[in-house]
Amino acid sequence: MNPFAPEELFELGSCQHGELFSGCTNAWEALARLPAYLRSVLRPGIRGEVEHGAYVAADVEIADGAKVEAGAYVRGPALIGPGTEVRHGAYVRGNVLTGAGCVIGHASECKTAILLDRAAAPHFAYVGDSVLGSDVNLGAGAKLANFKLVPGTVVVRRPDGTSVDTGLRKLGALLGDGVQIGCNAVTSPATVIGRESIIYPNASVQGTVPPRSVVAWRPGLVIRPRREPGAR
Repeated sequence: MNPFAPEELFELGSCQHGELFSGCTNAWEALARLPAYLRSVLRPGIRGEVEHGAYVAADVEIADGAKVEAGAYVRGPALIGPGTEVRHGAYVRGNVLTGAGCVIGHASECKTAILLDRAAAPHFAYVGDSVLGSDVNLGAGAKLANFKLVPGTVVVRRPDGTSVDTGLRKLGALLGDGVQIGCNAVTSPATVIGRESIIYPNASVQGTVPPRSVVAWRPGLVIRPRREPGAR
């Protein structure tokens, strides 16, 4: 079994744009296909609602029922799917595809990203070169890091400790359907998290997390009584 295969991470038959992953051996390959795919399906124009004060570039499609709030900036190419919300202060940097009912929230930034149906990055999140499966939620301040600190291409670690060189300089996270990321958690480049896993707040995650896992970081907490005024 390949833990990076699209069908292992996502239920593609029931979501919009599942065909983007057709023929991909590993889910990250869809990101390389994304610009061409957007060119093939994009129908630029506003069919939803764009509030006064939002910026929407010419090569952007705002689908029926989608809403872009004042203060949001949407650079193309981008497809904002039906019922999706791009909230005040959001920054869509281009090559972004969302399914139905997604959320890109206040102070969240997305670039070269695929959000499948109902995926949400509602508050202060960074989503770069990443795929969010259906019903994924990023807690406030979650960051999906996509760029290595040292030179070289990004390597994905298998659960058995072996690795796959993606050939990419940038790769964020692949989050399977139903993954929940706690507030201020950070994923290192090329992190893969299996379906329905939970990442606790403040955790720093790397490598591959199996489906239905819980990842927690719990530093020691010291609680002591306050000293009385004047006491030594």
